[in-house]
Amino acid sequence: MDFDVGARLRAIREEKGLSQRQLAIRAGVTNGTISLIEQNRNSPSVASLRKVLQGIPMSLAEFFASEMPETEKIVFRPHELVELTTEIQKRSKGRIFLRQVGGDLRNRTLQILHETYEPGADTGRTMLQHASEEGGLVIEGRIELTVGDQIEVLGEGDTYLFDSRQPHRFRNPFSEPCIMVSACTPPYL
Repeated sequence: MDFDVGARLRAIREEKGLSQRQLAIRAGVTNGTISLIEQNRNSPSVASLRKVLQGIPMSLAEFFASEMPETEKIVFRPHELVELTTEIQKRSKGRIFLRQVGGDLRNRTLQILHETYEPGADTGRTMLQHASEEGGLVIEGRIELTVGDQIEVLGEGDTYLFDSRQPHRFRNPFSEPCIMVSACTPPYL
């Protein structure tokens, strides 16, 4: 079953009693952007959707989460990971797939992701920064990690750990995909 980003955004915006214009002002985007997303005429990048959701405020994990079972879930099978990537991003060059362990992170202080960076994938020229710590392990392939002015190429078995308040970026300029598992505390996406 495909996730309807537009319908979900519209439902949440209306539930919060916000007009498209009010949400746009809060998020620092145009109300046309909100309209296009809600009509599924524009599939936002993870960074763009996150920016819109900050106007609510809501995390990506909350946005994509379905109802949680009453008992706390401990084990998550591969098909139960929450996809944090939109369909348009999956079809674009250099796709990034982000799959989260667990759905609702409101009562969690740790976020764990299974990440895939296809050749050409890049988190963007604008460096990421957030009030967290993050670390990860490269399972397969290679990734270029930039933290501040330091650039490192990580390969299978290499790990990283840094303060996410430092500007950082992940990029795969190589010919094979890179698969990683990462953790972030507190959750960022």
